[in-house]
Amino acid sequence: MSTTRYDRIDQLRAVALLWMTAYHFCFDLDHFGFTHQAFLSDPFWTTQRTAIVSLFLFTAGLSQAVALHQGQGWPRFWRRWAQVAGAALLVTVGSWFMFPKSFIYFGVLHGIAVMLVIARLTGGWGRWLWPLGALAIVLPWLAPAAMAAWPALEALNQPGLNVLGFISRKPFAEDYVPLLPWMGVVWWGLATGRWVCAHRPGWLGGSGQGGAVGRFMALWGRWSLSYYLLHQPVLMGLVGLAKAVLGSP
Repeated sequence: MSTTRYDRIDQLRAVALLWMTAYHFCFDLDHFGFTHQAFLSDPFWTTQRTAIVSLFLFTAGLSQAVALHQGQGWPRFWRRWAQVAGAALLVTVGSWFMFPKSFIYFGVLHGIAVMLVIARLTGGWGRWLWPLGALAIVLPWLAPAAMAAWPALEALNQPGLNVLGFISRKPFAEDYVPLLPWMGVVWWGLATGRWVCAHRPGWLGGSGQGGAVGRFMALWGRWSLSYYLLHQPVLMGLVGLAKAVLGSP
């Protein structure tokens, strides 16, 4: 079984990490009162969040396509999956201590853990992945009208069922990445990866792509899970320390 590592996927993931770090640094500045931004409503910030999450999930789909193309077995898949699921649990516990009224019960890692299983099971669906992805992205837009027409569907807004993403009210949580519409992004990444592996494998590159900067980005991207878990506590600690030293802004 071939297990070639494709640097360009890791580099793409590193771009998402860099963008996420900048976004969270700005969020932390706002949290500690250094700035005053509307992260939940300002399109400048909400659009960036959507783009960052989309990039992470698209690369997750790409990676699953490569794993399937290389014949990765279920045992190896489950080992990686357990790391993601365990990290998601840590995020829930940590966010509960920091934000007990808005803790993360189904954020990006929780979503990825579920979506990876779905992607694995649907990886052989070929061209159907494209319309399925489009349907998953469109469906949430129809939820408010559907619930107005059939009030019984309001139950899907409740905690637990709202992880499906067919909702008319977004829950109050520090991070929320439901199956809809985000599974659509994973399916499109999976479909793209399956096509590229079959027809244009050279686009993915091998190892050592892009010189020193490219090698650094690829290495960073390979440690994305560890970095994701550690970066925000470190950033919040540094910004909180700056506030303690400098006083109230």
